[in-house]
Amino acid sequence: MIELRDVSKTVTSGTHPLTILQPLTMTIPKGQFVAIVGASGSGKSTLLGLIAGLDAPSSGSVLIDGTDITRLGEDALAKLRGEKIGFVFQFFHLIPSLTAYENVLVPMEIAGAADAASRAQRLLDEVGLTDRGHHYPSQLSGGEQQRVALARALANDPPILLADEPTGSVDTKTGNMIFEMFHQIRDTYGTTIIIVTHDISVMAKVDRTVAIRDGKTSSELVRRVNLNEIQQVDGRSQVVLGETHEEFTVLDSAGRLQIPRDYMERLGLKGRVVVEMDGDQIVVRKAEN
Repeated sequence: MIELRDVSKTVTSGTHPLTILQPLTMTIPKGQFVAIVGASGSGKSTLLGLIAGLDAPSSGSVLIDGTDITRLGEDALAKLRGEKIGFVFQFFHLIPSLTAYENVLVPMEIAGAADAASRAQRLLDEVGLTDRGHHYPSQLSGGEQQRVALARALANDPPILLADEPTGSVDTKTGNMIFEMFHQIRDTYGTTIIIVTHDISVMAKVDRTVAIRDGKTSSELVRRVNLNEIQQVDGRSQVVLGETHEEFTVLDSAGRLQIPRDYMERLGLKGRVVVEMDGDQIVVRKAEN
């Protein structure tokens, strides 16, 4: 399980502080497939780097299976990443002087895996690159490089897989193939998968979509599979499943939330608003001039 507790990130821009990520609390259970969605500069890639331990938060804690990685030294953090986290970078970060096979092999050799050679080939087989292992990155298409990067991320059988814009540099067909691989990995190994993307259409392909705007989580969509009906096909009963998406607005620990932008525009909410209780509901309305 992954837990973020009031995690934020602020950097210095010139002489002024620049907050990239507002305090954020989130729990991601084992085996969930999550997409973090937002525009460029929204803070989504920063959040992924914090979960991976590639960057340190300015405040708050990041817990991986109960271990607060913000308190670990560099050696212990590197050990945890090697054992628990696979990372697929947006621009692949393959070693250009190594073949596809060698790029997948290296993490296992470093970890001292006994079956490194056979597992490296098996992973290339699983991502559809059986006959491309002897090629160098420069000889591979963008989609093929992405699949090598995915195979490498799975080298040490991590329980958590993180991917930064995994379909951003590939065509639609390859993008769909990559999502099929993600689902196969999750269903086969119970892997927790978190991706960041600017493409909101992924909500139909994942369990949960977290939208980030201006460094804050603004909303969440949870996909639910429902029993729609039972039909008779060739004299036999057949279950027909349907999907629905339930949307939530996220309330942070300080009591702040982001009202969906289209609601604000439709109601003319801007600047000061009136917030009041109405029974068991909180009402936000436009302030009188």
